Amino acid sequence: QVQLVESGGGLVQSGGSLRLSCAASGSTFTIDHMGWYRQGPGKQRELVAYIARAGTATYADSVKGRFTISRDNAKNTIYLQMNALKPEDTAVYYCNSRGLYNSWGQGTQVTVSA
Repeated sequence: QVQLVESGGGLVQSGGSLRLSCAASGSTFTIDHMGWYRQGPGKQRELVAYIARAGTATYADSVKGRFTISRDNAKNTIYLQMNALKPEDTAVYYCNSRGLYNSWGQGTQVTVSA
């Protein structure tokens, strides 16, 4: 199994920045790609970005040019640098890993005030 622990959420003003981290443990050698999803109030969970083991990244249109996902394979950790945050980015952000197992973190709250 793979366990994921997120950190780095918080409250920030519109236009500000936050950096999320997700550390994987357990059978990390089985992980293919990792990513971030989010679920806003009254909304369905949606993909934010994901990154393959080789480093290829994919982003949702709503965050392109503002968010950057990166991966440190040696530390089994991914990061999400979020810049130019908007109130509509307010959500619980979940880390996800795919491969042999499909695993989820517990989520971290990001709140962007207007």
